[in-house]
Parts: sequence; C-alpha cells; structure tokens
Amino acid sequence: MDVKPVNLTEALASFDDVYSPRIVARMNDYDVRIAHTAGEHIWHVHEDTDEFFLVLDGRFDVALRAADGTESTVELHKGDTFVVPKGVEHKPSSPGGSILMFEPSGTKSTGDRHDGDIPDHVDSTTGHALS
Repeated sequence: MDVKPVNLTEALASFDDVYSPRIVARMNDYDVRIAHTAGEHIWHVHEDTDEFFLVLDGRFDVALRAADGTESTVELHKGDTFVVPKGVEHKPSSPGGSILMFEPSGTKSTGDRHDGDIPDHVDSTTGHALS
C-alpha cells in the first residue's frame, strides 16, 4: 500500500505533454488523473460514465453537443468543476492550463467513440503512471 501523498504542483512539473493524463491516485475503481491542456481535443463520448473535471490552472472549455446537434460551450477557470454526463458528446479545448479528472480505471481519454482522426497532440490512453 502506498501511503505517500502526491503534490499536484510537483506532479504537473514532472511532464510537459498536453492531453496525456497521468494517474496520481486510485480510489475504489476510479483513477484520479491530471493533465496539461492546450489547443483542441476531439469530439468524443463516454457511453457509460460521467466525466469530472477540476481546473487546477488556466482556462478549460468544454463544448457540448446535444442529441439534436446544437452545440454550447462551458468556460471553466481555476477552481471550477464540471461534470459531463455519460453519453454526452463533448470536445475540450484550452488556451493553456491544467486539470484534474475522476474517471473509472480503464476509461480511454478519447472516449468510446470519437469524430475523425486523433491529432498528434492528443494521447488516446487510459492514463499513464506518474514517473
């Protein structure tokens, strides 16, 4: 059992990749992940799980697409939290920042389905161990 605390500032300083989450803790069947954000992510959906975001630094926007195709954007700033409900298409973007997420272990960062090709700056992963 690892009983050592994780300092999020130090953890974020240990890597530079954007949209490439690092797992900083596990709780029950959930990962606590952190990531740097910059630029556009991709439209994607998690069919069976909600997705929780906490903005640690900067700004983080989440575009949402309703079933009828209409889109809206939620603008988040440091200290803001937001939950994308399961089954809702969404596309994160950011001028630069960092986030913390709670997701079931094994949840892919690009969802169960997504639109188009995955750009080079977006890591399609279930999370990486913190070095």
